[in-house]
Amino acid sequence: MAARDTLGRRLRSLRISVTDRCNLRCGYCMPEAEYVWLPRKDILTFEEIGFLVDVFASAGVDRVRITGGEPLLRTDLPDLVRLLAAKSPVRDLALTTNGVLLPERAEALRAAGLHRITVSLDTLRPDRFRNLTRFDALDAVRAGLAEAAAHFDIVKIDTVVIRGVNDDELVDILEYGRELGAEVRFIEYMDVGGATQWSAADVFSRAAMLQALAAHYGRVVAVDEVTSAPADRFRLDDGTTFGIISSTTEPFCRACDRSRLTADGLWYLCLYALQGTDLRGPLRAGAGAGELRRLIESVWTRRDDRGAERRLAAGDRQPLIPLEKLQREPHLEMHTRGG
Repeated sequence: MAARDTLGRRLRSLRISVTDRCNLRCGYCMPEAEYVWLPRKDILTFEEIGFLVDVFASAGVDRVRITGGEPLLRTDLPDLVRLLAAKSPVRDLALTTNGVLLPERAEALRAAGLHRITVSLDTLRPDRFRNLTRFDALDAVRAGLAEAAAHFDIVKIDTVVIRGVNDDELVDILEYGRELGAEVRFIEYMDVGGATQWSAADVFSRAAMLQALAAHYGRVVAVDEVTSAPADRFRLDDGTTFGIISSTTEPFCRACDRSRLTADGLWYLCLYALQGTDLRGPLRAGAGAGELRRLIESVWTRRDDRGAERRLAAGDRQPLIPLEKLQREPHLEMHTRGG
């Protein structure tokens, strides 16, 4: 039986960051040139991650997503996938990547047992890609997506939409996803982690996205489904589906069953949480599975996090964390806790 928090939300979905390093510098995630990196000695081994997944599974987790930073920077990542895929309680094993290293990794990940893959792609225009990421890697990402589509039945594209930056590409990206057989998920620009330049004026809302897509395609119909997934799904008349994650303007906190484990073993109950629970310390001190499960369940059952709802209710909404605080505390960064 999955543990439940104070709002009745079950502990079901665990996002595991395997590294805080990344090979891109997206402006809403890692906009600065230099960072305080997690000490190498603190990074969880694959065996430690596997042990913690067993503990989380005993408390109710059955969906695991591997994240980063950029998870494909972690050496021998297929070994971790193979380890986690062999665990019968894990019915859904996914990975989120920027796709740069995917051309040479997709086949091995699928062979290791990865169920599905999500690639972050915010623009199809080379000049914009360079401006957004500071790297000229769009061709590599597109090649990675093509390779993923050749090996995986389920491929998704995540697109953060920023007003005045890429809000004119919704149709192009949706068409690109349709060509690949990948479902696109548009994400509202959020004021978390490294988004220190965030402004409410930069948010292109779900309502605005639907209006823009309806202006091009005609009728857009909401898909009627009950799920704890972060994206609300919609369908065009030709059957094409897409999702919108509207954490900024229409939060889904009341159904959120996600938590996040950093690469060095801090466990966060909400993307907006400022503090986490150390699991690496007890693990390396010799705590057994039962002791760790009791710790996890005691923390989850006290959970009342509704970060996005509370941010929406804030009057004068500014970026969540100032730059100087981010530079002192790497665990507050999106690229550390897995977005």
